[in-house]
This record gives sequence, structure tokens and C-alpha cells, in this order.
Amino acid sequence: MVFSSTIFLFAFLPLFLAVYFAVPWRSVKNVVLLAFSLLFYAWGEPIYVWLMVGSIVANWGFALLMDRFGSGFGGSHALKSDVRPWPRKLLLALALAVNLLVLGFYKYEGFLARNINAALGEQFIADLQLALPIGISFFTLQAITYVVDVYRGEVKVQKNPLYLGMYIAMFPQLVAGPIVRYADIEHEIDHRRATLAGFAQGLRLFCVGLGKKVLLANTAGVLADSLLPRNAADIGFVGCFSGVAAYTFQIYFDFSGYSDMAIGLGKMMGFDYPRNFNYPYTATSATEFWRRWHMSLGGFFRDYVYIPLGGNRVKTPRFVANTMIVWGLTGIWHGAAWNFVLWGLYWGILILLEKFFIMRVLKRLPRFVSHLWCIVLFFFGWLLFAVTGLHNVVEWFCAMFGAYGFSGTSTVWELQSWSYVSLIPVMIIGSLPWAPWLRKKLEAWAEGDAHREIVAAPQKGNEAVPPCQVTLAHPAATPARARVVSAVNVAVDAALFAVFVLSCMSVASSSYNPFIYFQF
Repeated sequence: MVFSSTIFLFAFLPLFLAVYFAVPWRSVKNVVLLAFSLLFYAWGEPIYVWLMVGSIVANWGFALLMDRFGSGFGGSHALKSDVRPWPRKLLLALALAVNLLVLGFYKYEGFLARNINAALGEQFIADLQLALPIGISFFTLQAITYVVDVYRGEVKVQKNPLYLGMYIAMFPQLVAGPIVRYADIEHEIDHRRATLAGFAQGLRLFCVGLGKKVLLANTAGVLADSLLPRNAADIGFVGCFSGVAAYTFQIYFDFSGYSDMAIGLGKMMGFDYPRNFNYPYTATSATEFWRRWHMSLGGFFRDYVYIPLGGNRVKTPRFVANTMIVWGLTGIWHGAAWNFVLWGLYWGILILLEKFFIMRVLKRLPRFVSHLWCIVLFFFGWLLFAVTGLHNVVEWFCAMFGAYGFSGTSTVWELQSWSYVSLIPVMIIGSLPWAPWLRKKLEAWAEGDAHREIVAAPQKGNEAVPPCQVTLAHPAATPARARVVSAVNVAVDAALFAVFVLSCMSVASSSYNPFIYFQF
């Protein structure tokens, strides 16, 4: 089941909200959320739901045992006689091994079998051709953050297995993120408060995400899916460029749209999930791009892999090794294929080159040059990501530089790229932070601060999910300006309602609704 489906929009979500808000006790709400989350997962994975249950029970047990050998909660071991470090370290190692082995078996068994058999020239390992449990990479990383944070003493152990199950299986962010750490919602499990204002804000954000996914991502996906499977020689420069460009917009609107919907659903219930996208296509470097793209994944690898390896507080050779390890893991996390490994290493090399050489040059150049540099980087990065097979990747790369002519063996008419030209401005505008700029500008005007410096989407200090309406930190300068703000907010709600209606009409009338996270 996916958010942009009729069964979710017209059956599952209304039923869940009715039951969830019908019960007055938060403890029962938690159980309701767990039950509906397991139902959500079982709808598409009736067998693998037991794998989910097994993950919940195993991680609950490991953390509970760690706590029995001494709790380091609070970040310090005040009563060192009560803390036995070696049993805790052993339990942490076992917990990590179980989580990673399960993930590795289901996600990478076929990849390893095929490559080992090809290297040996014989059928040494059977390729079991296992169906990948949807979202296994997301809920496995969430489970890892929980057991590691319990070990570090950064969160209290959750003694109620149903509550931990609710955290791991929570359906809003189960299949496409964001990756929510247990510490992010630890307090909210028992003390969250759902309000009408919070529900309305979550509903608005859900509508934004649904519109991104259905109206923009799916539209770009039609062109991308028609071109990406084809040979570069057949479609030439125009086809390859159009296919990667369409995929560039598809994956952004699809992924950020799902994240917006997930965060919105969380807000309806009183949860504050972390922001996952911050207008990444406005970045001016590879480093900045990854501070804006899939922020929760970047935070996971930073705090649970990069920093434990020593981070950047080591000598240069070790720093380079740490960076490449993190980016190699980032690549293989996205999918069991060599193009994902190359994609991760590609970004690791670029970030290192920027740190040691390129940024010194870019800082002296106009900002638009840096932006063009970043556009080229993520454009060819998505080529590596989207085109399967190393041979095909090389051919597509060559086609970008005219190796197969303007349109290959096809005509421009046959490629259908021309029919999407009118949508390019819409896609570009949708990728830019014009909405937060207008909102902040109107807020400054309404509060009488005409000289306020406006930064639409700052790179740092912008982790909170922005509101979809104009919100004043201070009273409006005049009653007339307050009325303008109210009128704008009403117009925004009307526009979002129209987006929701159009999205529902599109979902109901079209059978094309791709789910691009199957490899995760």
C-alpha cells in the first residue's frame, strides 16, 4: 500500500483517523497506531510482516538486556559499579549483527551470489531470487539507531514492546522515510498532544506532498520510464538527456513528496518528524547538496558511521578512507547493483575533491557558476543511479557527448521529448524555494519590518519543517495588514484543497503510479 493509492486515500487513512481519534487514551492510541501500521505493511507484504514483528521483538530484547547490565542513560555512568561494559558491548554487537545480517540476506544475497558465481565461473552459491521486503532498509536503520542510542545512554530503554513496535513499524515513514530516530520521538510516545492547529498543518503538508508525487513526479516519470530502459544508440543525445532530466525531477518530487506526506501524517497525530529535503537543487556544491537531500539518511551515516570511525578529526589518509567508506555504504544502501556502488563512490570522490581543491576556486567565482557546477554533478549522478548495467551507463554517458548523434536511430517525434517542454518551467519552479521566500517576505511586511533580510532556504539552521501558511511572530503593524495575511492564508488553503482534489482525480483515473523505492 502506498500513500498515493485509492485504497489508502479513501479507505485506510479515513478509517485509521476515525479509530485513532475516537479513543481518548494515549496508550490505546499507540496500540491502534501499531495495529494499523502492521496492517499497512501486511497489505503488500503478508509474509514479511512477520519479519517486521521479529525485528521488533529482537531489538526490544537486546535493548532490555543491555539495560539490565547497567543503564548509561544521561550520557554518563555515574554508578560505574552497576554498569558492566563487556556484556553491553557484546549485546550491541549481536544486535547490530542480527539487524545487518537480516538486511544483507534479503537485500544482497542475489547480488553477492551472481557476482561470486561470475568470478568463479561456476554456480557456487544459489541465487534465491528473494523478494525484497519493502522498506527494510528504513526500518532496519531505525532499529539500529534505537539499540545504539540505548547503549550510548542517550535514550531510555523502552520496556513496552508494543510501544517500540509502534516506533519501528509506524506506517507514515515506514516505506520511504524520513529515517526517524527513537530520540526524535521518545518524549512524544507518551506525551504527545494532537491539536487542531497541528492536524491542519499536517493536512496541508500532506496535500503538498501528494501534489508533488501525483501531479509532478508521475508526469515526469512517464517520460523517464519510456526512455531509461532503452539503448543509448537508439535514442541518442536527445533521448538520453531527456530521460535523465525527467528522472531528475521525478525522483525529487517523488521522494520529497513522500517525505512531506509522512511528516504531515505525523503532525496530524502530534509527532514531529525531522525534515528530509531542503530544496537540494538550489545547492552550489556536492557537500551542500547532501546537506539538503535526504537529510535524515545523511544524519544517520554521519552520527552512526562517520563519527565513530573518527570523522574528520584524524590524519588525511584516514579522513579520506572514512569518507569513502561512508559513501560506499550510502551507495550500496540504495540498491544491490554496481551502479549504486559507483554512484556512492562518485559522490564521495567529488566531496573530497571539493574539500581539497575545487571549493577554493568556486568561492572566487559568481554564485551562478557554482550552481551550474552542482547541476552538472547531480545530473550525471542521477545517470549513474537510474541507468542499470555498467555497460549501459558507459553508453549513456557517451551519448551525452554526441556519440550516437542527435536522436540515435529514432526521430525526435518518436522520442516524445518535445511534448514535455512546456512542463519544464513548472518542474523548475517547483524545485525552487519561492514559496518560503514569499511567506517570509509577507511576514516581514505584515510585521512592519521592511528591511528584514530574507533567506528563503538557508543551508544551516533550517531543520524544522516550514509551515504552509503565513505565521506572524509579532502582531501585525496595522489591522489592514492582518486582514491581508488572513486572506492569503484562506487562498493558500483553497489552493491546497484544489491540489488534493486534482491529485485524487488523477489517482482514481490513472493506473500509472510507480513506486520507486522497491530497491530500498
